[in-house]
Amino acid sequence: MNKTLNIIGGGMAGSEAAWQAANGGLQVVIHEMRPTVETFAHRTGHLGEMVCSNSFRSDDHEQNAVGLLHWEMMQAQGLIMSTAYKHRLPAGGALAVDRDPFAESVTAALTAHPNISVSYAEIPELPTDGQWIVATGPLTSGPLAESIRAETGADALAFFDAIAPIVYADTIDMDVAWMQSRYDKGETEAERTAYLNCPMTKQQYEDFIDALLAADKTAFKEGETAGYFDGCLPIEVMAERGRETLRFGPMKPVGLTNAHDPATKAYAVVQLRRDNALGTLLNMVGFQTKMKYGAQKDVFKRIPGLENAEFARLGGIHRNTFINSPTLLDDRMRLKSRPNIRFAGQITGVEGYVESAAMGLLAARLAVAEMTGKALPPVPDTTAMGALMTHITRGAEAKTFQPMNVNFGLFPPLDGVRGGRRGRKDRYKAYTDRAKADWLGWLGQDAATAA
Repeated sequence: MNKTLNIIGGGMAGSEAAWQAANGGLQVVIHEMRPTVETFAHRTGHLGEMVCSNSFRSDDHEQNAVGLLHWEMMQAQGLIMSTAYKHRLPAGGALAVDRDPFAESVTAALTAHPNISVSYAEIPELPTDGQWIVATGPLTSGPLAESIRAETGADALAFFDAIAPIVYADTIDMDVAWMQSRYDKGETEAERTAYLNCPMTKQQYEDFIDALLAADKTAFKEGETAGYFDGCLPIEVMAERGRETLRFGPMKPVGLTNAHDPATKAYAVVQLRRDNALGTLLNMVGFQTKMKYGAQKDVFKRIPGLENAEFARLGGIHRNTFINSPTLLDDRMRLKSRPNIRFAGQITGVEGYVESAAMGLLAARLAVAEMTGKALPPVPDTTAMGALMTHITRGAEAKTFQPMNVNFGLFPPLDGVRGGRRGRKDRYKAYTDRAKADWLGWLGQDAATAA
């Protein structure tokens, strides 16, 4: 049997899939259209490039489902997570990375692997033969998206995704802003001061909301309709839902004390997080936007401390396509109509860097088992990996299927009743304890099949 696995897409899912498959003994070809074919959001031709936030979110593997997913991927010798830890930046309890060195390291590891080659060319349609993983992510090229629609007999679902601006740190007024993580969270001084904070009075907040609502925004094309993913809403959309929405969301003032005026409590706070190791670039946390470029500068410079800010990158919005996985994929992530093709990553309807890479990891391990003739048991749905895969392949309601981050609501109940009588902290710890044991057991079985 031909033991070459082709992977379309060199993002988080494609990169992780290539690493897992190559280490499983397969020959792997990554088909990445960049930099030959550019996208709206990418800046380089690197594999594993981060196009939105530079954060992998919470790293708490005992109380947080995404932190548990970090842990599970590390136990599986995941490339994405191990590289993230090597390029970690202070970010309180979150796992944020220096994005350019991170992508450079992912690229170097993959291109140096003896079982991996990279073809920098677009794949415009679903292949008819060979073994493939489609991991093209939210920015699937137009021709390939049309091919997927033609094969599945239904339009791909879609929503619009937004990215936040990045500010040059030396253009921020530090007589107004100060460095502090919420509740001084973190074990080191760098972690406790991982965020830059810009305070607002009530009047400044009200004026900001007025400007935000009145700003010139990107309009959808005629006939183009799609929803937003709630985990990545543009700030204007949040503001339209109520004037206080932002103050209870990304602009909440809790857990912070103004170093310049400790006695005065801010009405709202804008936070920026370090976006590179040098600390010269800062990402506006939760400030994804669909405002036009000129409007962004006008509105954001109303924020105290950012009056003279200069932007390394302004925010933007792009179409994010995904398939109706519960209808189209089997329990091994294969396209039912073409079982030689698996789908992985964000195009399957998971949301987030970590979730995308995790589905790449699973798709590759399932492909390795099939292509080497090994019997691999189902991934336990009690694990973060298994809960996500179960959700996209058979757990979600197909008619209302929408992108989903990993969360404990996807896990099977504890003791036969969701949560039992345990408090949340104990309940989450019970979820993670069970998941860790079951994941290690599954990995042991996977290793046995490869022996």
